[in-house]
Formats: sequence, structure tokens, C-alpha cells
Amino acid sequence: MNRTIRPSETTSPTGYWDRYGSGVTEEEPPEEALKNAFGWCQYESHGPGDELLGQPATALELGFGRGNAVAALATKGINATGVDLSPVQYERAAARWGHLPGAEFACADVCDYLAGAAGQRWDAIYSIWGAAWFTDPGRLLPLVFDRLEPGGRFVFSHAPPAPGAYGPQGMYGAGFTGRAVWLYRWAYEPEDWSGILTRYGYVDVDARIRPAPEPDLLGTLIATARRPTGPPRSGHGGLAFQGDPPVGEVLQRGVGGLAGHAGGQAEQDPCGKP
Repeated sequence: MNRTIRPSETTSPTGYWDRYGSGVTEEEPPEEALKNAFGWCQYESHGPGDELLGQPATALELGFGRGNAVAALATKGINATGVDLSPVQYERAAARWGHLPGAEFACADVCDYLAGAAGQRWDAIYSIWGAAWFTDPGRLLPLVFDRLEPGGRFVFSHAPPAPGAYGPQGMYGAGFTGRAVWLYRWAYEPEDWSGILTRYGYVDVDARIRPAPEPDLLGTLIATARRPTGPPRSGHGGLAFQGDPPVGEVLQRGVGGLAGHAGGQAEQDPCGKP
């Protein structure tokens, strides 16, 4: 699809991501796209690269966008899969990178995909300003945990939270004059992400804000965690403790003493990245 989708045509979250994808142009030649694929941070040539994933033989990206990161891993001999909700993003990524051995793309909701991947596991699962930001962690984190190989890594990045605005943050997917299409991002401070990930059985959790290249610019929240190599500790294994209240209630109250507030936001580039 080459035409731009108007906000008035947006009728669902899938349509929103189609519209977002239709507005992204491929300006980089393939060589440059592969070189700059792992932009955990929103600033070009700034921050870590794919070393955050360790040395995986298999990897899964949640919300692959242009598909560049999946392609970059495939060129290194890694069996790399990407899943994205948008048919527009899927068609473009598959057309540009689908010929690469080891690169595979799927069009699906990430939670549905993970839940349906019974018996399949990956050494690394990651999200670069992608689905990990836009999916309820109470749904996503147990599914990711179950789909990781023992010792496998989960890595994600997105913008830091606005001070005082924690939990699900609402967005108007069709703008203020369009249909009522709701999207949400989940925002927490690094220490709260650490607590949430630990709660679901992840270990070696490291969540922090990476400073921007200029001191007055916005940094990047990057979190890394690992599935234990041994059996899950009692009460963990990708599940909340038995007898605890539903995770949605816990996250709404806030973790680590921070109150959760759902905030409405005007339509904008949801990822905040070029």
C-alpha cells in the first residue's frame, strides 16, 4: 500500500497502525537500514546495539515496524522472526526483507501470536519502541516468559514516563474529530518496571533511562531481563503470586509506591521516533 491513510479512515487499532505505517517512507538504502537497525534510542548512532540480546540463535521482535532489525539479525545467521499487527507494515517488511534466509514476518496481535506458539521458544524476545510499550504488561509478560528459552533475554525500549503519569496512558487513535478508536501505552519509572518484571519471574532485571546525547533532550527507557535457567521459583513461572489481586489492579495502584493514573493524549506519532 503506497497511499497515505487519512485519520478519518481509522476505525480500529489495526487501522491506526496501518495509517502510521503508510506515513513511514523508506529513505535509507538497504545497507544503511541494516547498519542502523537497532535504534533502541531515538537518536541516530546513539546508545547500545544488538549486543543487548546476547548471542541468540533465535530471536522474536514484537512490533517490527519496517522490519529492519529482523533483517539485520538474519544477516548474522540468526533465525529472526517479527510479528506486527499492521498488514501495511507486514507487506512492506516482507517485500523488502522476506528474501533473506532466516528472516520471517507474521501479521498478528502479539499476545495472540505468543499464546498460539505453543512448544516454540526463542533465545531473545525484544521490542524497540514497539508492542511492549502498547500492550498491557499483565497480559504480555507471562506470555513472553513462557516463550523464552531458559536463560533467554527479554529486552525493550521506549520513552520515559511523563512525571506523575503512570499506568495506561490513553490515546485518541483517530484524532479528536474521528471515530472513537482507543490506544494505550503503559508508562512506569525504571524501578517500577524492575518490580513488575521481577514479579513475573524474570531475573537479572536492569531497567534504566539512557541519557540523550544532549543534556536537555529526552532520554530512553531501556529494560533487560532474563528467564531463569532453572525451574521457576514457587509462585513465579510467568504467573502472579496465587492469592494476589489481579495484576491490572496492582499496576493501576502503582508499583513501589507510585500511584497509577490513566491519561488522555492528543493524536501523535505513537513511537516518537523518526
